[in-house]
Amino acid sequence: MELNITNEVATLQRLTVGQLRQRFAELFGEATQASNRTWLVKRIAWRMQALAEGDLSPTTPPPEDVRVPTPVDHRLPPPGTILTRPYKGQLVQVQVLTDGFAYAGRVYASLSAVAKAITGSHTNGYLFFRNTLNNHKETA
Repeated sequence: MELNITNEVATLQRLTVGQLRQRFAELFGEATQASNRTWLVKRIAWRMQALAEGDLSPTTPPPEDVRVPTPVDHRLPPPGTILTRPYKGQLVQVQVLTDGFAYAGRVYASLSAVAKAITGSHTNGYLFFRNTLNNHKETA
């Protein structure tokens, strides 16, 4: 059985928590009361991959650091791109990373977290950087 984990995870992301619980029971042979979507997706993806590759026993616990591929956000430019915009007389520069955004020597998980660090208040990151996202420049 060939498994495309990215496609499978994308499919899992569209399921309700109830459907994820049902899929969990099908794959693990036992029910779960878990309602944490992220946990369910990680465990199901791990189990699907283990079954496809055939190298783990059903009793081998999944590692806690299982990394589920994050869906690509098509609103963002590719990693390495520098987003630049003026804010209160200063030029703000943020680098798009594979798993986050670099700003002022720190890595943030989302553009909204960067916007909050810059403005000091909750701000939608896509709106804050909207003009920059439309006219981004890539680094060499």
